[in-house]
Amino acid sequence: MNDSKCKICRRLGVKLFLRGERCLSPKCPMVRKPYPPGQKGKRRPRPLSEYGKELKEKQKLRNWYNLKEGQFKNYVKAALGKRGKEDAAALLIKTLERRLDNVVFRLGFASSRAAARQIVSHCHILVNEKPINIPSYLVKKGDKIQIKTGSAKKGISRNLPSILKKHTPPSWLSLEAEKLEGKVKNLPTIEEAAPPAEISSIFEFYSK
Repeated sequence: MNDSKCKICRRLGVKLFLRGERCLSPKCPMVRKPYPPGQKGKRRPRPLSEYGKELKEKQKLRNWYNLKEGQFKNYVKAALGKRGKEDAAALLIKTLERRLDNVVFRLGFASSRAAARQIVSHCHILVNEKPINIPSYLVKKGDKIQIKTGSAKKGISRNLPSILKKHTPPSWLSLEAEKLEGKVKNLPTIEEAAPPAEISSIFEFYSK
């Protein structure tokens, strides 16, 4: 499972931080083998077709946010439906960033989005003091997100408060490490999210 996640990054040629802290270590396969699986390091990669490039960009962003194909497609289609009225790329990223599992990850409560999804699904997270176990739940400005009392003893690192003291969340979120809680101060922006993919190529992929 973990090896397959590393192969995703190697295949797409970009570090997507799918394995949390391991992605930051020298043991990361993207550091040791920065070329696609099954290919020797010195072999020149085959040029991609236009479709291949669009597919690759789509796979980068879908895996970055840890989404299944159907989920991701729905988000893209919704953004495309408002193209002309709003900046579709900014709207897509704003929506994906506001997912509760992503917010839990951005606050540092989990080392990866996959881990954040589990934490949310297992009812460890409160939004405005109410338990929410839906990873796709969209937070809004003013929402308070916190780890449920006692959950630090159930699958969440007991050292989390000390880990969070070294963590800096994006500017649209505030964090109180000691209380294990954060707040949505503003709406996220595409500039700060810095997605690892070309959004226009993703729109082209789904527009065909």
